Amino acid sequence: MAFLFRCYGVEATYKMRVLLSNKFYYRRGGDCIYMMELEQLLKAKGHDVAVFSMQYPQNFPSIWSRYWPSNMSIFKVLSRPFGDSEVKRKFNALLDDFKPDVVHLNNIHTHLSPIIAEIAHSRGIRVVWTLHDSKLVCPCYACMRKGNLCVECFTRKESVIRHRCMRGGLLGSIIGYWEAKKWNKDRIQHSCDLFLTPSRFISSICINGGYDESKFLVLNNFVDLDKVDVSSFDKKDYYVYLGRLTKEKGIGTLCEVASRLPYKLVVIGGGDLERGLRDKYADSNIDFLGKKNWHEFCLILASARFMVIPSECMENNPLSVIESLALGTPVLGANIGGIPELIDNGFSGMTFESGNQVDLRNKIELMWSTSFDYVAISSSAQDRYSSDKYMKKIIEVYKNK
Repeated sequence: MAFLFRCYGVEATYKMRVLLSNKFYYRRGGDCIYMMELEQLLKAKGHDVAVFSMQYPQNFPSIWSRYWPSNMSIFKVLSRPFGDSEVKRKFNALLDDFKPDVVHLNNIHTHLSPIIAEIAHSRGIRVVWTLHDSKLVCPCYACMRKGNLCVECFTRKESVIRHRCMRGGLLGSIIGYWEAKKWNKDRIQHSCDLFLTPSRFISSICINGGYDESKFLVLNNFVDLDKVDVSSFDKKDYYVYLGRLTKEKGIGTLCEVASRLPYKLVVIGGGDLERGLRDKYADSNIDFLGKKNWHEFCLILASARFMVIPSECMENNPLSVIESLALGTPVLGANIGGIPELIDNGFSGMTFESGNQVDLRNKIELMWSTSFDYVAISSSAQDRYSSDKYMKKIIEVYKNK
């Protein structure tokens, strides 16, 4: 186990051995980006890091991929969520060879399953789990039904079948039900030493769902300040949407409102709705740039008057909000999930009622006409979400301090 000591006035750090796990290993969404950024951060600080994921065509190369179970198939859908033999065998092999001090789980349900938490715990390895959604209490991850907060599954897991909440209709919902029954809160809590929640919202959802409050620690996501190089705070005449182009992200609502306003909206991201939105708003003041990496969209985001996150789902702690603020770009966010926790109304942005087109239009107009202190926004966010601060806290978590 890593620890610090002083010798001749010099502080030295012994390496920790950290095993990170997430179902995908490419920049698919916030969970993947967080884990991959944390991997690089830990390595930069001299710690040894291994990764346990699932084989997938879009994965980045990894020296650890030989330990990863195969991609999901139509047959594995019936076994993998419950902890199949391939996951057990390969995860045990990785533990044998890497010998981690701590296993840090992320988004692992279904494709890997919480069986890996049980395996690590049974070996006496410390297990921490960053929760990127509400899967622990909601089989379909979202705690939403028909656009509203839904907590029926907190007490009646069969509700997921009755309402057909899962992808795949009845069959998917039946699998989701049995997955939730197998990995119930008592079984999961027993195998996890600490749950990390990037927002107070997710923490409260899980606690209200019956989890032990003492097992939760709120720890916001972080920004690697080395990649946040703001050389100018000059803003141009456009605002930005950054994220997936899917229904629950509210992009359809935003485009409908934006098309009736005189301001230019730049949309960065890809997804199921991209082609339809491009066609529908081809002659409007909306520019669709497609999916971009950080280096491609950083300057665009930094130069925007503000960013909009119009989510119509229970967001946790969106990295796009933190990145925007760190660049000095204020945020207009839907008043849903953990988004309001990130926005200081009047200072770093504003909020609006999720899904309400009238309120969204009014707030876009107000954001456009408001003068913000971009330098102060950037300074405050970089201090709050500093990767160095995060590193100190996460190492304390790993060391159980």
